[in-house]
Amino acid sequence: MAAFIAAIHAPPLSSTKGLNKKRHQLIVSATVEFPSFLPNEVDDIKDTFARKLATRIERLPVSFSDHCIMSSCVKPLLVQSETTPVVLLHGFDSSILEWRYIYPLLEEAGLETWAIDILGWGFSDLESRPSCDVASKRKHLYQLWKSYIRRPMVLVGPSLGAAVAIDFAVNHPEAVENLVLIDASVYAEGTGNLAKLPRAVAYAGVSLLKSTALRLYVNYMAFTGLPFSTSFDWMSIGRLHCLYPWWEDATVNFMISGGYNIISEIEKVKQNTLIIWGEDDKIISSKLAVRLHCELPNAKLRYIPDCGHIPHVERPSSVSKLIIEFVRENSHKALEVFT
Repeated sequence: MAAFIAAIHAPPLSSTKGLNKKRHQLIVSATVEFPSFLPNEVDDIKDTFARKLATRIERLPVSFSDHCIMSSCVKPLLVQSETTPVVLLHGFDSSILEWRYIYPLLEEAGLETWAIDILGWGFSDLESRPSCDVASKRKHLYQLWKSYIRRPMVLVGPSLGAAVAIDFAVNHPEAVENLVLIDASVYAEGTGNLAKLPRAVAYAGVSLLKSTALRLYVNYMAFTGLPFSTSFDWMSIGRLHCLYPWWEDATVNFMISGGYNIISEIEKVKQNTLIIWGEDDKIISSKLAVRLHCELPNAKLRYIPDCGHIPHVERPSSVSKLIIEFVRENSHKALEVFT
């Protein structure tokens, strides 16, 4: 099962190094009203940032093929037509709760910020069991953008979400003004041999992927000095979306479809791109950060010191600062062009 996680290059959790540990120790005593469509287990989450972001999750109708999918996202409090919207994707088998620490920082900076669940993961209603292959994920994101955002955006993709972002930017350049790629998993050739597994074996593997024991074990192996209470809470956040009855079907569908293989698309990216990379990433080598920087036509690379694979969880202040500066810098350049 560890091989399954490594093959996708996207662990669901991250280290607490450098974070204010108090943020993980606070317990909300006041009653919080969560959306009714979230699994009941959301009540058990202790992390106040995750709880607060969870209260803002909503489902929007998105046209998809011959039906409509109620699609989960966090909308900005204020839509600012004169600014570039920032749209946050997430990594493999994750959800918008991955952005629990950075989302408020971007909003406080005055950015119009959206967090969107990629089709097949997160908290969308997938009772109809839609296809969750690459083409379907792209189509779903485009329909959501076309229906609600409607302006060129800064698309932010961490880990496998970077492959989603590149694939989308190349196929729909009119929708993407600039890119931010965080510890990007973009050089894997899809799901590899996992796509060839018999269905029964695929379902068995995917079922194990959501187990409490495995996720706690991955935490234990990946991080040092992580208090058990924090590890357990992060595990609960990371697997919350796995509790829906359609999660296994959606994940198996993606896996056997072959997944993302976007190596040939990288050189086609025309947008300005900010690459952010944790210096201590043990999931994806920093050598690939240099390769990506070289292959992208208009990119700059920034490292986050003393940080692993998910900087937006480990170093939210540093990452949010880089994103804010990148958005403002490119906004100023755009204004100069039109003046």
